[in-house]
Amino acid sequence: MQLLNLTPLDALFDPHGPALISTPPPSRFATAKRSHLAGELRPSHVGANVRLGGWVHRTRNLGGIVFLDLRDRAGLVQVSFDPKWTPSDVIERAGKLGLETVVTIDGEVAARPPEMRNTEMETGEVEVRAKDFRIVGPAETPAIPVARGRGEKLPAEELRLKHRNLDLRRSELQKNLILRHQLQQATRRFLDERGFLEIETPILTKPTPEGARDYIVPSRVHRGEFYALPQSPQLYKQLLMIAGFDRYFQIARCFRDEDLRADRQPEFTQIDIEASFIEPQDIFSLTEGMLAALWQVAGYEIPAQFERLRYADAMERFGSDRPDIRYSLELFDASDAFRGSEFGVTNTVLAAGGRVRGLKVPGGAALSRKQVDEIESIAKSAGAGGLVRLKRGPAGLEGPAAKFLSEAGVQRLAVQEGELCLLVAGAEHVSNPALDRVRQDVAQRLSLVPEDKRSFLWVTDFPMFIREQNGTLSSVHHPFTAPNPEDLGLLESAPEKVRALAYDVVLNGLELGGGSIRINDPALQRKILSLLGIDAKTAQNRFGFLLDALSAGAPPHGGIAFGFDRLAMVLAGASSLRDVIAFPKTTAARALFEDAPSAVPPEDLRELHLQNMTT
Repeated sequence: MQLLNLTPLDALFDPHGPALISTPPPSRFATAKRSHLAGELRPSHVGANVRLGGWVHRTRNLGGIVFLDLRDRAGLVQVSFDPKWTPSDVIERAGKLGLETVVTIDGEVAARPPEMRNTEMETGEVEVRAKDFRIVGPAETPAIPVARGRGEKLPAEELRLKHRNLDLRRSELQKNLILRHQLQQATRRFLDERGFLEIETPILTKPTPEGARDYIVPSRVHRGEFYALPQSPQLYKQLLMIAGFDRYFQIARCFRDEDLRADRQPEFTQIDIEASFIEPQDIFSLTEGMLAALWQVAGYEIPAQFERLRYADAMERFGSDRPDIRYSLELFDASDAFRGSEFGVTNTVLAAGGRVRGLKVPGGAALSRKQVDEIESIAKSAGAGGLVRLKRGPAGLEGPAAKFLSEAGVQRLAVQEGELCLLVAGAEHVSNPALDRVRQDVAQRLSLVPEDKRSFLWVTDFPMFIREQNGTLSSVHHPFTAPNPEDLGLLESAPEKVRALAYDVVLNGLELGGGSIRINDPALQRKILSLLGIDAKTAQNRFGFLLDALSAGAPPHGGIAFGFDRLAMVLAGASSLRDVIAFPKTTAARALFEDAPSAVPPEDLRELHLQNMTT
């Protein structure tokens, strides 16, 4: 059959003859091989002759009449093969179709009778009355089922990741990836409208320490030398500001060879943003607007401005720098209530300069001893020695520590009728993570978390440094974060007290992104590197290109980066990052669908000047 020189939509002919079938309502998905997507058919298409292409999702052979559901990325539509409109040989062939076979189907869109409509399908008011079909992609029996019955469980995740091409046919994953695409485009539109330039930065980079191990790439042409895959475009975006591009963004691929965690991937995507001549408030306003645009894509409205909380207050009130503020359960200091008592656990801690802190749980007195034991196990897993338990029942304050408290101590605790008081005695680096975990568990256990509430929060004024156990300083964020100008005098005498111009944006206890104002003074940058134990020679070797660039005149600049996979996961309502990534790795950092990583032939290793790692 010879097609006329027309557009794909106009070139749709009946396979049995040269005459044009009809002109269906236009579809942006029309090609020379199909007129519409199956899932886009609606009552407005009734009467149109169409050609569809897709996968056989389900079949029902009723003996002389065959029904099948045809699936493509837009959804499902029912196709009927009936002697009233389908040749008998076509019906016979249709009855033998296997699941996941790829077919093209020619037919007419018809309205279903009212009693036959399927309200669970978007195409449920119509069907396609088939005249003919062709098998264009034969399929063997799929290794895992794509079509699931109501209540049927998914196959094991490792099996689904092994057969990812089949798993990606599931409507849930396809919707997630379509939403991911829409979020990417909304990000680009939002930032483009505000003068940001999308600029790509290198993937083969110089190894630099940024808090995690680099993935190292050996150079074939430079024996014994290596590239690193970027943990972030941090230094490049600063160079772009120094170069005068003023506003940059990138939807960037990043790589971190981290210890394995369930919510992390070794390669990930982030929305990376940098701008010049700004202060934190500029980033706050930009972020609030961009996240509002992204949440709107998913059909949600969020506050125009987010709450703000200083790091020190977040740690004191919630024990976490990314607190979930949808519920109260704030921590309090109970040290004074135990000071002077003879309770050994708290006496030892208070004498060493520690504190007794905890939370009061309304209605918690009704929890069983077993339940409280479970909560204590969570505290212990976070590093606490245990929990001090007190509750007020009809007979007064109860618990092993109650008898050691004076009347004044009991009054200071102010535990109310029906409350459970859970306390941790220790230094803050012990009590904070333990109480954070306890707070989260208790809130879930007592259904205190409003699931449909979205509480955004800025956490600000992070410390610049932390003191490691060996006495050295480490950056809380990264070495290029600017200190608060008010604290510059503390850099020498008390660096742990220096606040950074750093900020994180948090949603319901989940960190969405973080950033800072950067150092634009080369002398200050060298000073910060020195405090981190990086001598002048090493600093020049590792960061000389940045230090030299700063010396050429650098504007004040700063930015923020968001974990895009995490944003997509939250907005899709997915339970795992792997559900919003097309080809994810397992928690063991393996790509099961392609069996990577894998061994490399010895001759390839020799070309890279590496010893034979296969022996």
